[in-house]
Amino acid sequence: MEKLLLLIILFSLAIFACSIKPINDQKNLTKAQQILNNSITAHGGKAYDNAHYKFEFRNKQYSFKNIKKSYTYQVDKIADDGSVIKDILENGTITRKINDQKQDLTIKEANAISGGLNSVIYFATLPHKLNDKAANVAYIGQKKVKNVLYEVIEVTFDKEGGGKDYDDEFYYWINNETNLIDYLAYNYQVGTGGVRFRSAYNKRNIAGITFQDYINYKAPLGTPLSELPSLYERDKLIELSRIETENITKI
Repeated sequence: MEKLLLLIILFSLAIFACSIKPINDQKNLTKAQQILNNSITAHGGKAYDNAHYKFEFRNKQYSFKNIKKSYTYQVDKIADDGSVIKDILENGTITRKINDQKQDLTIKEANAISGGLNSVIYFATLPHKLNDKAANVAYIGQKKVKNVLYEVIEVTFDKEGGGKDYDDEFYYWINNETNLIDYLAYNYQVGTGGVRFRSAYNKRNIAGITFQDYINYKAPLGTPLSELPSLYERDKLIELSRIETENITKI
């Protein structure tokens, strides 16, 4: 259930995150937008615009290729019967091949497959797609977590263009020195709802883009996102999973 909820949340964001605000002009921007732009630059910036990488995630092979406003995402996996399944999402169009034979998909199947693939790539390339036109970025303030100073921003989304779960709320703790995202949190309304907090680790820069893994924690339903770092410091959060991208290679 945890995996399914994550896919739904991230898919609802990823489906509209194709119209990105420019980050090269910092004039007349709010403080929150400047902080986000600086973080995108620190994580990879323009390197995302023409990026081609592959990686492993939970025993599946993923790749993403960006050429300016065009993109191709792919996941390869082996089924229990030994069949090779390839899902390819190209500029919003999903194709599934089993043993190189194209499959006919229902709308429901196509949405589920593209949602799962899109969400993995979306999360692996954070914060690249947070600068969407439907995103609203607000400055929360500064916060020290484990004696490190962070700039805290909130990201919410417009109902129009904001995806199915536009009312979800996200917080990002951006390191004041490195401009990298060290922590993030969100609450979601899918099902009975939930609150999650993530701590980044294993940061590595591969050919200009920073990738990082996360420890995924659960907090009691209704916990304000602003309180999560304090609960984290006091070991009051429950670890649910590890979000790890492995064997990352630039193609």
